Amino acid sequence: MNKQFDTRVLVMLSLLIGIGAVLHIFAPPILFGMKPDMLLVMMFLGILLFPQLPYVILLGFLTAGISALTTSVPGGQMANMVDKPITACLFFGLLIVFQKVIRPVKLAPVITAIGTIISGAIFLYVAVIIIGLVEGSFTALFLAVVLPAAVLNTVAMIIMYPIIARIFARSRISSITTKAS
Repeated sequence: MNKQFDTRVLVMLSLLIGIGAVLHIFAPPILFGMKPDMLLVMMFLGILLFPQLPYVILLGFLTAGISALTTSVPGGQMANMVDKPITACLFFGLLIVFQKVIRPVKLAPVITAIGTIISGAIFLYVAVIIIGLVEGSFTALFLAVVLPAAVLNTVAMIIMYPIIARIFARSRISSITTKAS
């Protein structure tokens, strides 16, 4: 197939983003309205399963839009619009660099932790600038929200990635996902 976007892949990515949106909406806030970003985990799953730049960019912008619409953090709309596309591209870069050295089942949780920390740092930096919080609030929020979210997202990836990768490998789109699983 010589198309830039495969409809089957777009449907699967839509399902992942839809599940992530529901999880994102119903996740309880931890501190100051901030909550773990399960939509981020679904974006990472989409990148792991379909590691192609057009899909990565699409996932980054779709996740940004949905996160911006569902955030409960003041200034979170703009922070999400900046954070998600950058995080998607950096996560993809980490995947490309390390996938030849580390098996995807072991790599997925590691780059999920790194990706969540990157995402949280970018999000907080933009949100702190927009809201104008006092100096030191970035560090406190990073320690109280981002690091626990990184742990939660990593555990979620450890559980979900092998299951979803196996399901996708057995489906009709397995020829696309065998590179990532």
